[in-house]
Amino acid sequence: MQIKSAEFIKGAAKPVGYPPGDQPEIAFAGRSNVGKSSLINVLVNRRGLVRTSSTPGRTQMLNFFEVNQEFMLVDLPGFGFAKVPVAVKNAWGAMARTYLENRSNLKAVILLFDIRRVPRGEELQLLDWLEELNIPTIPVITKVDKISKNRRSAQIRPILEATGLPQDAFSFFSAHTREGREDVLQRIEMALSSEDQEIEEAGHDAE
Repeated sequence: MQIKSAEFIKGAAKPVGYPPGDQPEIAFAGRSNVGKSSLINVLVNRRGLVRTSSTPGRTQMLNFFEVNQEFMLVDLPGFGFAKVPVAVKNAWGAMARTYLENRSNLKAVILLFDIRRVPRGEELQLLDWLEELNIPTIPVITKVDKISKNRRSAQIRPILEATGLPQDAFSFFSAHTREGREDVLQRIEMALSSEDQEIEEAGHDAE
């Protein structure tokens, strides 16, 4: 996939504020400080498109970015950061669930996991939601440059055990080295191509 353009469209906390929904969307979710903003910036080759913050948990709405004037990337608020007030943590669940349940043009969710952490709580809850709602998941393990290649297998094993997913289900990404960029883009392209296939099948059915 070649990225020709990317621009911020708007932020929204409720469905009434979402863009029209006439383009397919790929959403990004994960714990605060897992590297969502960095991943999106690397994918679209725009260093400052998504703001990164030294204070995890500051982004408290869904941010929509249009890519190639063809599809949207949607940055969901981070979760699980200890210093965020309880009310904000609770709001995350409602905000994310509302989006996931009601956004018919959502084609996949890229769920990020820090290679240095064992998934728990909200991450596993979100995996359950995605399975329940039959939304394709693209799991990505981030910050792989923080661990030597000799130690990767040992670090990845508990992530596989916690999520119940096989290793080949994951992409492995580093914002520093850009490792994994093409793999994630390819998975996004595959998710978007399912949209074209659905439209084509609907046309055949109409005939």
